[in-house]
Amino acid sequence: MTTTATVYTTSTCPYCTMMKDYLEEQNIPYREVNVQLDQQAAQQLVETTGQMGVPQTELNGKWILGFDPAAVQDALRG
Repeated sequence: MTTTATVYTTSTCPYCTMMKDYLEEQNIPYREVNVQLDQQAAQQLVETTGQMGVPQTELNGKWILGFDPAAVQDALRG
């Protein structure tokens, strides 16, 4: 099974770019959801995680807040 991350971002977030770059470097495919452009996704994200900040990344059923490479590696290990 292929691991795919979902990264919730905004257009002007430097940490979002860092997270996407890190996932690419680690060869982890991801889907980007720009909550600045998709208000419904933004509302759903807050309801799901209780957090308003970005990036938020869902990977293997775990949520990672911010740019946190160690948390990405932990999520990959299960």
